[in-house]
Amino acid sequence: MLARLWRQWQRRREDAAVQRRAIPDDLWKRTLVRYPFLQRRDPQDAAELRRLSSLFLDRKEFHAAGGLKLTDAVVVSIAAQAVLPVLRLGLSAYDGFVGIVVHPDQVLARREVADEDGIVHAYDEPLAGEAMDGGPVMLSWRDVRAAGVVPGPGGEAGGAYNVVIHEFAHVLDMADGVADGVPLLPPDLPRAEWLNALQSEFEAFVQRVEADDPTTLDPYGANGEEEFFAVASEAFFVNAEPMKKEHPVLYGMLSRFYRQDPAVQVPPARRAR
Repeated sequence: MLARLWRQWQRRREDAAVQRRAIPDDLWKRTLVRYPFLQRRDPQDAAELRRLSSLFLDRKEFHAAGGLKLTDAVVVSIAAQAVLPVLRLGLSAYDGFVGIVVHPDQVLARREVADEDGIVHAYDEPLAGEAMDGGPVMLSWRDVRAAGVVPGPGGEAGGAYNVVIHEFAHVLDMADGVADGVPLLPPDLPRAEWLNALQSEFEAFVQRVEADDPTTLDPYGANGEEEFFAVASEAFFVNAEPMKKEHPVLYGMLSRFYRQDPAVQVPPARRAR
């Protein structure tokens, strides 16, 4: 009885938030056109994506930097892409942070690294996005917009680039406090099975990148298993069919984790002739 009353109260609260942050029809349609990988064949999934986007806007705090103007189009574009990975997992997966900082372009972050002799070297690293444990999440609006590019024939890696999904995959990865390519897994997906697939796929991928072999996944994923999970998540949602063909085992594991199968759930994107 109490559980049922709690669910009813929670649903009423969420319905009020959706009404409070309702996304206008024309803006939502423009968002789906700009980012065709957001479209879903199943009407229930399509409606849930829009509902979660409104809830995301209600729960998160957006901040602009570098003179960027936070328009409705900007925040809705980010929200819709951010909730795509948790469409079946639930928005509670993002409860560990609140803030999102959006820059007009990539930013330079000062880094330091010590060499074998203990000498510290400083350098500037350009960042399109960055997720920190507990937040905030930083995003470059120029790179967010670039995610609308539809992959060409053969599924070039460039078409799979998606900074929002990449950084929010890191958020899921860090849910246990460690960025290691292992998010909090459901009971029906044993950690040992996940690690076996992740490590074997990662090692084979690194060899391909070092040999300059073409790959559907962004070569940036060779920098570590945590980055491999993030770039694999990008391709899973944005370039599903080529990724499934090239990495069937990895695709299957991600499908079990995200509880989605974009290769069959996303309508074919129209390409300009």
